[in-house]
Amino acid sequence: MSNDSLAQTALIFLGAAIIMVPLVRKLGLSSVIGFILGGIIIGPFGLKLTGRDSADIMHATEFGVIMLLFLVGLEIEPKKFWVIRTKILGMGISQMVFTIAILFGIFYFAGWHYDEALVAALCFAMSSSAIVLQTLKEKNTLHTDVGEASFSILLFQDMAVIPLLALLPVIAKTSEDTENQKLIQLLPDWLQPFSIVIGIAALIFLSRYTFVPFLRYVSRSGMNELLTATSLFLVIGVSELMNAVGLSAALGAFIAGVMLATSEFRHELESQLDPFKGVLLAVFFVSVGSTINFFVIMQDPMFIFTVTAVVLLVKFGVLFGVGKFFKLKMNQNFLVALGLSQVGEFAFVLINYSSDLYIVDPKLKAQLMAITAISMCITPILLIINEKFIEPHTNKAKPSPEELDTPEVLHKIIIVGFGHFGSTVGRLLRVNGIGATILDNDSERVNLLRSNGFKVYYGDASKPGILRSAGAETADLLILCLDNPEKNKAILNYSREHFPQLEIFVRAKNRLDAYDFINNGVDHIYRETLGTAVNMAVDILKATGMRAYAARRLGKRFTMIDIAMTKKLAKEQVKDKVSFTMSQYLSREAELLAEDSHSFDETKWNEYDEDPS
Repeated sequence: MSNDSLAQTALIFLGAAIIMVPLVRKLGLSSVIGFILGGIIIGPFGLKLTGRDSADIMHATEFGVIMLLFLVGLEIEPKKFWVIRTKILGMGISQMVFTIAILFGIFYFAGWHYDEALVAALCFAMSSSAIVLQTLKEKNTLHTDVGEASFSILLFQDMAVIPLLALLPVIAKTSEDTENQKLIQLLPDWLQPFSIVIGIAALIFLSRYTFVPFLRYVSRSGMNELLTATSLFLVIGVSELMNAVGLSAALGAFIAGVMLATSEFRHELESQLDPFKGVLLAVFFVSVGSTINFFVIMQDPMFIFTVTAVVLLVKFGVLFGVGKFFKLKMNQNFLVALGLSQVGEFAFVLINYSSDLYIVDPKLKAQLMAITAISMCITPILLIINEKFIEPHTNKAKPSPEELDTPEVLHKIIIVGFGHFGSTVGRLLRVNGIGATILDNDSERVNLLRSNGFKVYYGDASKPGILRSAGAETADLLILCLDNPEKNKAILNYSREHFPQLEIFVRAKNRLDAYDFINNGVDHIYRETLGTAVNMAVDILKATGMRAYAARRLGKRFTMIDIAMTKKLAKEQVKDKVSFTMSQYLSREAELLAEDSHSFDETKWNEYDEDPS
């Protein structure tokens, strides 16, 4: 396969995704359906545009699944991972054991050879992390009970890949070639059964004591390109390390993500990797569609579709029973059972490996691959049926009056910039029990603040994606405290466009910046020079002999007049100009000073005075 042909095939795959996904989204369907339909259209049974490179493309883009699990891991802190351990082991073991046992029994009594029946059962017990997690993200249910249950089962399946790969040579009564041996086989025989524990422990050690210091070292360069390269380096390095020791690259990526979830680089890593993950997953789904061999299906359609139906029904029944045992609600149970009823992408790996070990012949291999791909195509359709017809009849619970009347105790706050100005804001919020997510792009400051208990993350909020990773879609308040007015304006404009629900508080260095913010519709503007200068003037008034209360009252009046006049003068700005010239600034300053001479009318401002008591 030449580099030119691979690049051309990848270009065709991306083109199919770009054309098909907007079409299916207009019909209200999942983007996964668009990707798979695009692959079918350009595949060997359609326009025949993929040549012989589809399988290579699919293998390469499985890295998108690894990135997806790394990013999912970044969203789960180790404490939460420990909390759901019961679901991971209980739901995961139950689903795998019952599915394998039932499918093996059906295939064996249907006349399959026992080793073929066992391999097929092992492969079909897996579910698709890519399809399920992508669907949960699109439906915004990843962090609900449905998402937690689905994720627990998928995670256990990823952990089970390693024992399954080790079991296949035993079934085949053969051993791997010495040239393909993994590092794990260099361990003493008595240690090899503990390979998963050893690999995970090594990865946890590296994540905690190597990855974070390495990221801090790179971030000091101030080059975003290096951070992008470092993010890719970490994920690729972890996956290769796991492959080298014979463990699942996807499982290793997830654990690395979990260990980095508490680091200050969590949101920066998310924003750097998310575009790559999206592109690779898109091409992966297109490649799934393009590898469906319709010629194999046409040779024996009854066999293919009967086995597909049996697999979907058995997995649905097992998942529904497991969900019922773990007390999922009816509507949640249907969503989990239908969502995970397909065969997963790791089945492609297991089927190919089984073929290499001569457990399955080429014909059965092609049939199993077709069944896997068809089940992946059917799942989005099943989820639509659930959403349109089943869920309206099973989701009848309404929130109680107590739930409706419960007020929101804490606002979700994001502070951008935690220097001298931002840290003052953050400290005052913190001592009053109000938490906030803090973004700053000074790695040394971030490290210092985290060591003192602040929830600070490294990241440049002016880059698209960082705010989204920090939770801007669900936040209430955005506080811009950067000392660079242009960056504050850029973040303000981006937030207004993409997160319109945010109430924005912004720092302005002087009145010139305040004019721009006012004309951009910002209500909460805080000039860093105003408050300090007024406080100084108040102290000077007291030093001249004025009573303290009178000085404070005059200072407060002056502040109110200044803010009101700044708003008034800003609105007189010519609409087609962006900022004031220096001459305009000086003329407005003169107007403001002139206004001071008749603005201290006692009758006008008495209502705003503080009670001297």
